[in-house]
Amino acid sequence: MQPWTLALCAALLCGCAGPTPRAAAPMVFHDQLFQPPAAPVDTAHIFAVSPAMRDYLSREIGHSLTRKDPRRELFDALYRKDRLQLEYDSAMTRDAAQTFEARAGNCLSLAIMTAALARELRLVVQFQQVEVDESWSRAGNLYFASDHVNLALGRQRLDNGNGYSVDLSNSLTVDFIPIPPKSRENARPLEEQTIIAMYLNNRAAELLSQVKLDEAYWSARKAVEQDPGFLHAYNTLAVVYQHHGNLPEAEQVLRYALSQSPTSTVVLSNLAQALEAQHLPDKRAEAATLRARLAQLEPEPPFHYFNLGQEAMRAGDYRRARDLFAREVDRVPDYHEFQFWLALANYQLGNLGEADAHMVKALANSTTRGDHDLYSAKLDRIRAYEAHAAGK
Repeated sequence: MQPWTLALCAALLCGCAGPTPRAAAPMVFHDQLFQPPAAPVDTAHIFAVSPAMRDYLSREIGHSLTRKDPRRELFDALYRKDRLQLEYDSAMTRDAAQTFEARAGNCLSLAIMTAALARELRLVVQFQQVEVDESWSRAGNLYFASDHVNLALGRQRLDNGNGYSVDLSNSLTVDFIPIPPKSRENARPLEEQTIIAMYLNNRAAELLSQVKLDEAYWSARKAVEQDPGFLHAYNTLAVVYQHHGNLPEAEQVLRYALSQSPTSTVVLSNLAQALEAQHLPDKRAEAATLRARLAQLEPEPPFHYFNLGQEAMRAGDYRRARDLFAREVDRVPDYHEFQFWLALANYQLGNLGEADAHMVKALANSTTRGDHDLYSAKLDRIRAYEAHAAGK
């Protein structure tokens, strides 16, 4: 089965109301193909503040607001280990209350919680798309491209345009991953409708990876409705159609997305696959043209050497697998799965020291508790073999 590519937002924030949303592209929804939802997709809960969150603000921050900047108080609570004690966990996208309860979340979830807490403190929030390279991950045959959004906590001031805005000259930027200073300088503001669409798109992708296709459809549909200009949602909707066996519908949505973004390698790749899967001569010919165009735009796509390395592992060619995984690590040194498989290839070759070193890096860069536990167990096993070999 070929991989399908989804696009996610790595962090989500809530902003001031934007312009009236444009109408969705015609004929992209096919509700009759899916089971009706048990309840309409709701967005009100995303930034809702729980009683526990209010209690925390009152107990930990409220008492010092008369003498300290509330932005600094919230900023310190987020970053200091002796305060909220937040953990990064990319397993799922949580809303504000869920993230606060778990004290863990992906960048998206942590930013949602931050925005909700900031609003409760009557802080003004500026939401920004940060221009950094996409990061990639995978779940089975689904590949996820993630962008990044951060927020700035600023002082409220009067503005003749919309009543208030953020004084960015004296703002505090909240990020849960390191961002180069130049990327922050080039950040662009985001509207609330886009932010909510990003959240819904993430949930749709997560539901799709769990093969909950009906739920994924309704979430992706809502994302398109929320912001018809957010093209990632169309791509996710198309992948839902494909996994549901609705190839013409997937093709239709992807053609629209490609018309809006002709150089999107994600959309080009998925459209080529949708055409190939229909097994029609004219569709295959068009797919070949798209593949040639894609090869020009992206000669070595994400996971290219990784997939070849896995083929080599299955064939028992561990030396070739090691070299291929090493090429992916050279490109993306902080992606945990590349380090993990490079460790396994070295282990099979008897290079226990190298296996140990790369498993340590996989563990350090793991993004879910499940992966952390897996890599920790594998590292223990490697070190047991190292100790046994040293004792001979």
